[in-house]
Amino acid sequence: MRAVDIDLAGLPQEYAVARPEARDADEVAELLIDYERRATGSSAVTVDSVRETLIGIRSWTRRQALVRDSDSGRLLAWLSVHDRAAGRVLVDCIVTPDLGDGLDEALAGQLFAAAERYAADIAALRDLRWTLLDSGAFDGDPRQQRFLDLAGYSHVRTWLQMSRPVTAAEATSLPGPREGVTVRRVERHPDGLPVAEDLQAVHQVLEESFADHFSSYRESFPEFVMRLREVPGHRWDHWWLAEIDTPEGTMAAGALVSSESPPGADGRWGSYVDYIGVHRRARGRGVAKALLHTVIADAASRGRGRVDLEVDADSPTGADGLYASLGWVTVQRTQSWHRDLELKDTA
Repeated sequence: MRAVDIDLAGLPQEYAVARPEARDADEVAELLIDYERRATGSSAVTVDSVRETLIGIRSWTRRQALVRDSDSGRLLAWLSVHDRAAGRVLVDCIVTPDLGDGLDEALAGQLFAAAERYAADIAALRDLRWTLLDSGAFDGDPRQQRFLDLAGYSHVRTWLQMSRPVTAAEATSLPGPREGVTVRRVERHPDGLPVAEDLQAVHQVLEESFADHFSSYRESFPEFVMRLREVPGHRWDHWWLAEIDTPEGTMAAGALVSSESPPGADGRWGSYVDYIGVHRRARGRGVAKALLHTVIADAASRGRGRVDLEVDADSPTGADGLYASLGWVTVQRTQSWHRDLELKDTA
């Protein structure tokens, strides 16, 4: 990460910027938990996941900064600019709501301006002429939405955060796939690492299945694997491939990547569906339902209490209807806010 160069002009002189360190994890987690609870009434943030973001494997593709009141030592804000993939940068900017006299808005403005500079730097290193700034807000958080609007972002999509309870009986009671459809885990070597051929099949299926989806873009295989490897709760034994029989032979028809979720209000761990996709040539054969039944049964066999997922509220495939028919309910709505950034010609 380059040296922190955030401009705090117009803000109190006791405000100071620094890079995050391991010892900051507790305070950053507290900031994020408070932010999410105010916006939604609950939070799944953990200190371990925050520490991983700040200084662990998830940190190396991020440029981050903390803002503190140097007099009191109180943490005021956290900024993360994540080099997500070629042409896309994820921006997280969380400011404590306890600042008065418009200071929260002013601080957020300076942080979003810094995020733009960081994103331009990342794009230049990738030899790109433009990049997409991708941020978000909870549907019921007008304060964060105002920050984004003032920073030049536009609300482009709404997402449904859905959850489904899991019972122990579902480990063995759910129906199997239709005839001609097989679901299996991604194969692993004796040391637990996945077989590259299967990972490539998952990548290819997901790339194909999302080709006509909102904001879809091609992601290289190394970037895909590294990004999902960074997901909190990542497990190689939570990746599945669905295959179908065709006249030409067996075809990779669908894929599901999930991870382990922290305990919910009931104290039980959960599973989270990071990605599920079905190849367009395989749609209408029950592949998605077979994959979903598989992840439910797996969660039940592990003693987990729920399976969570996110779906586009305007999904062209009507995926939200399938999820609802299988027992998922919407528990939260979130928003995507985007801004296109074109690099200035310095020649």
